[in-house]
Formats: sequence, structure tokens, C-alpha cells
Amino acid sequence: MRKFLLFAIGIGIIAAASIGAYFIVKSNTREKPKVAKVIKTVFVDTVKNATIPITIPANGNLIAKNRLELYAEVEGVFEASQSDFKAGQPYNKGQLLIRINSNEYYASVQSAKSDLYNLITSLMPDLRLDYPEDFSAWNTYLQDYDMDKSIADLPKSKNNKANYFITGRGVHSAFYNVKNLEQRLSKYRIYAPFDGILTEGLVNKGSLVRPGQKLGEFIDTSVYELELAISSTFSDLLQIGENVTLNTLDKQTDYTGKVSRVNGRIDQATQTVTVFVQVTGDNLKEGMYLEAELEAKEIPDAIKISRKLLVDQSEIFVLNDSVLGIVKVDPVYFSPNEVVIKGVPDNTIILSKSIPGAYVGMLVKVNDPSGGTSTAKQTDL
Repeated sequence: MRKFLLFAIGIGIIAAASIGAYFIVKSNTREKPKVAKVIKTVFVDTVKNATIPITIPANGNLIAKNRLELYAEVEGVFEASQSDFKAGQPYNKGQLLIRINSNEYYASVQSAKSDLYNLITSLMPDLRLDYPEDFSAWNTYLQDYDMDKSIADLPKSKNNKANYFITGRGVHSAFYNVKNLEQRLSKYRIYAPFDGILTEGLVNKGSLVRPGQKLGEFIDTSVYELELAISSTFSDLLQIGENVTLNTLDKQTDYTGKVSRVNGRIDQATQTVTVFVQVTGDNLKEGMYLEAELEAKEIPDAIKISRKLLVDQSEIFVLNDSVLGIVKVDPVYFSPNEVVIKGVPDNTIILSKSIPGAYVGMLVKVNDPSGGTSTAKQTDL
């Protein structure tokens, strides 16, 4: 009897456990939640076709338009200058940049002048007797002869025979020899050809200067040029005299320049043309980096959009009743960040900002500038 009761109790416990497990599993069944459809918010613009100016971005460094590299043509000791011959020293036009000691050479020039004077003097008795018509001119020349000044041109002979006589005595040879010496004497002094500043000084006072030695650099600080490399596609559109907007890197200062020269040769490696822009202004310095925008041409009936909005280089998304569509466009000009396109009718609503994962037929809602979003119209896709 005891065994029977234990068996019955075991069967009852197993049955109760099975029934309990069944109901537990049955009650744990959950309904699969419905996935809410997400509608993205987009920013749009309405197309208004207009004339779009094409500006070509470029950059470069300023260089002085007027530059003088100072080289020595004679030998001697650097004796003096109008101011300290140091980088950054300004000079006015006509001021002495460099004076090289020329005492020895000056003595040889004076000797040559004296020889010429003596030679002409020795001819005067013959001229008085044989060519009296030329005597007066040569006599006046001798009276005005100044050893401390550059010699004047020789008188013109009225008689060919007198001219032959004077030439045969070596007067013309001696005259041009003196002229040559005077020209070389002038190279011992270098004067500023324009107002400017010394950007490089390579010698000091008392230094020995040798022929061919570079002494420094002198530039005009009033006019600069910016050398730009422009694509050859626009070379025929750039005209001399066109205005160019120039900006510093921080965009804080603007300058206006003009195209002064356009190179007639295309760089074969880069297929670019060199354009020179002349610019003046305060605070400009040689070597300054500037960015330029050159106005090349104007495109009628076009719009400018971000390059990110272009799909496959020839399509853009449009909005039709809260549904995205796509239209073909004609890209005219690409800049680093924007593209000019044609072929979009006026009043067409296009995206102003790209959205990830956009596709044709996508349901969207338009951002409301007042702070909310407009309700999208439910459409069977």
C-alpha cells in the first residue's frame, strides 16, 4: 500500500509539473512589435536661374615688380653708403647705395684726360695755319676743358681734310679711351634707381669687393606682382586690365589687383598658363601668400550648388509632393566646393543639403524654418 501511494504521488507531481510548464510557456509568447516608419527631414531650396559669374581660384606669393640685384663690376674696398647697408634699410631715389674706393683708378682717368688735353694742344698750331675755319671751335673746346668733369664731345670739323688730319693724330682714339675709363669709373658708385628698401645686404663697410660678387638686393615696395597658374581652358577668357580680388589667408584683408600680363606659352607638364596680377597697397611685403579670384566669364540661366548634391556627376535630387525624384543636369563648371549647372527649370524644389542613403521614391518631410517640420503626405510607394 505504501509503494502504491508513493507511485501515485510521483505521477501526480510529474503531471502537475508538465501542466505548469505548458502554461508558463504559453503565457510567455509576445507579439512582434510593428516597426515605425522613419521619415527623414530635408532642407530644400527653390530654383531661380540667373547669370552666374565664373571665378577661378588661384594662389601665389608676391614678388616686387621692380627689383635690382646688386653686383660689383670693379674691384676695391667697400668705402661708404648713404645709410647702413643692412637688410630692411630704406633708400630714396638717387641716394648712394654703395661707394667702392676708386682713388687708384681715378688717378689713371685723370692721366688719360691730361694726355688728351696735351694731344689736342699740340695740334693747335697746325690747325691755325692749315685749317683756320676749324681752329676757333677747337680753341673753345680747350678753354672749356675741365679735368674735374666728364669730357665733352669733340667739335665737328667743317673740312674733311681737317677731320682726316685730327683722326690721323689719334685724337679720336684718345677721346674714346677716356670715355671708356670714365664709364668704368662710374661703376665704383651705385645709386638707388627708385624709392625702395634693401632686402639683402651681403657686404660690410671695409670689405674687399671683387668683380662679379653679389652685394645685395634692392626692391621697390610700392608695386608688387602675383604670379598665378591658371588652367589653359580659361586662358582665352582672361583679359589684360581685368580686376582681381586678392585675400590673405585669414580673410581679414582684401586687395584689388589687375591682370598686367598673360604668358603666351602653356606649361606642358601642368597645362596651365601663367598670369601676372599687379597689386598695390599698404602692408604688402614680398613673399606674402595671397589667394586670388579671377572673373573668367558669365554663365546665363544657371545655378550654383554644392558638389555634394551632384549624383553620378550629372543628376540631382528634386522634391515632388514629399517624395524624392531625380533629374538630369548639365554641369558647366566645377570649383573645389561648388558646381555650376544648367537644365533645371525655375521653381523646381531641390535639396540644399545632402542626406545619407537618399533614393528615388524616398518619403521625406521638409524642414520648417520656424522651428518645426511640415507633415509629409502619405503616398503609396
